Amino acid sequence: MIVTKKSLPRRAFLRGMGVTMALPLLDAMTPALAANVKPIVRLGFVYVPNGIIMEHWRPTGEGADFQFGSTMKPLEAFRDQLQVFSGLAQVQGRALGDGAGDHARAGATWLTGVHPKKSEITIRCGISADQIAARELSKHTQIGSLELGIESNQLAGGCDSGYSCAYTNTMSWRSDTTPLPIENNPRAIFERLFGDGESTDAKARLAMLNKQRSILDYVNGNLKRLNGTLGKSDQTKLNEYTDAVRDIERRIQKAEQQNAAMKLPVMERPTAVPEEFEDHVRMVMDLHVLAYQTDLTRVVSLMMAREGSNRPYRNIGISDGHHNLTHHQNEADKIAKVTKINEVHVKMFAYLLERLKATPDGDGNLLENSLVLYGSSISDGNLHTHHDLPIVLAGGGAGQAKGNRHIVYPKDTALNNLLLSMLEAASVPVEQFGDSTGKIELGKSAQLSKV
Repeated sequence: MIVTKKSLPRRAFLRGMGVTMALPLLDAMTPALAANVKPIVRLGFVYVPNGIIMEHWRPTGEGADFQFGSTMKPLEAFRDQLQVFSGLAQVQGRALGDGAGDHARAGATWLTGVHPKKSEITIRCGISADQIAARELSKHTQIGSLELGIESNQLAGGCDSGYSCAYTNTMSWRSDTTPLPIENNPRAIFERLFGDGESTDAKARLAMLNKQRSILDYVNGNLKRLNGTLGKSDQTKLNEYTDAVRDIERRIQKAEQQNAAMKLPVMERPTAVPEEFEDHVRMVMDLHVLAYQTDLTRVVSLMMAREGSNRPYRNIGISDGHHNLTHHQNEADKIAKVTKINEVHVKMFAYLLERLKATPDGDGNLLENSLVLYGSSISDGNLHTHHDLPIVLAGGGAGQAKGNRHIVYPKDTALNNLLLSMLEAASVPVEQFGDSTGKIELGKSAQLSKV
C-alpha cells in the first residue's frame, strides 16, 4: 500500500509581525499509518526548600499497598502515575568538615550530588542532571532547558554561612563553575518561549504586548489557514492550545495592571509577578506545561522557593517565616505551621500533574509521557538531615515507569541512582553521575542493578 499523505513538521511554527508561536503535537504531524512513533519523554524537577515534617509525609506500607501520609494526600488522585521513594540521600550535602551552611549545600547537591566549595566568590559544584539532559535533548528543541522559580534569582553575594547565593538560589549548573539563574517573571518566561529569537526588534515586540495585544492576533491569519487544513481532532487541539496561550497572556496582563496600581512604600514589586503565591506558582506551571506541549524544551526545573526561604504564607494564616518555623525545637504549634506550608507546596505540585494529565500528547497525555521529580535535599529541617529525603517521581515516562508503589531503600542510597535512571529513560546516555552506584529500575521492580 502506498501512502502519499503529507504531514506537518513536528517543529512547526506560526510567524507574523516579529513573533513566533510553536504548535502542539497534532495528528497531522505524524505520517499516515505511523502508529509506532515513539513518544517523547520530558523531564521535570520540582524543588521545595527547608525540608518537610516527615512524620506527616512518609507513607505507611510498601509496594502497591502503601497509604499516603496526610501531607501527600493531594497526590492520591495520581497514584497510578506516582512512585514514592524512601531512604534516598544526598550525602554530599553534609558538612564534611565545612561547618554550617546546610541550606546552601542542599540547594547545590539536589541535582548534582557534588559537595560545593564553601565560598561566596570562588564557587564550584558540579553539572546538574537537568543540564546533562539539556545537552542531549537540545538537539531536538529550540530551548535546551527552562530554569524557573518563584523567589529571588540573584546569584551574587552570600546567603548562608559563607556560601554564595548561587548555591541557595538555583539548582541548575551548566558546569562545575556555571550556575544558571532561575526566571521568576512570567512575562519574561512567556517572551522566551514565544518571542522570535531571530528578531532584532525585541523592544518593539515587547511594546506591542504591553498594549494588551495578544501575539495570537499577529498570527491569526496563519491560524485560520492552518485550521482549515486540519481534521476535527486537530482543530480541537489547536483551539484548546490557543485558548491556553490567551489565558496566560490575560493573567500576565492582569498581574501587571494590579502591580502598576499598587502602592508599596516599602518594596517594589517585580512586573508581572502576581501578588499571591499560589497564583504565581500556577502561572509559572502553566508556562511549564506549554513549553512541553509545544516541544520548545523537554527539560524544566522549578524551585517552589529558594533554599533557606523565609517566606511567610499569610494567605493560609502563617505570618512567620518558613525557615524560622522549621527550627521548631519540637514545638507543636510550629510543627503544625510547617506542615500546612508543606501541604500548600504539595497541592501546587498536584496542580502541575493535573495540567499535564489534561494535556493531550500523541495517543496519551503529557503526564504519561513525562518524568517529574518532586522533593528536597533536606528531610528534617530542624536537624538539617540529608538522608531519607522526601522524594516523589510522577509520570509514566512513555511506558518506562510503573506507578502506584512506595519503595524503601537502605539508608544513604544515592539519590543520583534515581537521577541516572531518569536520564536513561529520556534516552540520555550516561553511565555514571555524581556519586551514583547503580540504577533504580523504574518499571518492573525496586531492585538496584549495578552499572
